[in-house]
Amino acid sequence: MVLYLIQHGEAKSSEEDPERPLTDAGAADTKKIAAFFKQLKKEINVIWHSDKKRAEQTAEILADVLDAKDRLETWEDGMAPKDDIATVKKKIEKSDQDSIALVGHLPHLSRLASDLLTGNQYREVVHFKNAGIVCLSDENESWQLEWMVIPSLL
Repeated sequence: MVLYLIQHGEAKSSEEDPERPLTDAGAADTKKIAAFFKQLKKEINVIWHSDKKRAEQTAEILADVLDAKDRLETWEDGMAPKDDIATVKKKIEKSDQDSIALVGHLPHLSRLASDLLTGNQYREVVHFKNAGIVCLSDENESWQLEWMVIPSLL
């Protein structure tokens, strides 16, 4: 299995907009990352995203660029910034998908990556950036980091 962990694009502050949608720069960075991913010609079987506006918009931009709108799945529980990673981890382990994209938040994504890679969710091993993609692969029940790209590299 291949797992793509994607932190949502830059969001407006809660003072500016309580729903915290993407900023113009956040949307532009997400489009840039999505275009890069499309060039890789990798398949994503499903795109799971939290129900927060910024994650939903990031996932929709990714799905639009990849012609994958029919693969979007909203999670109302289990993917919020401070949610326990157990729910998502269990669903990943039980999934029969070859490739999954998770569009979410910190510290949730960071804890999930750390747990999969080291067995300790509190040992930060990946430093996420807004709209960045971290690619992990599972080889014989052992996760490894394949690559990571952030908008400022493109």
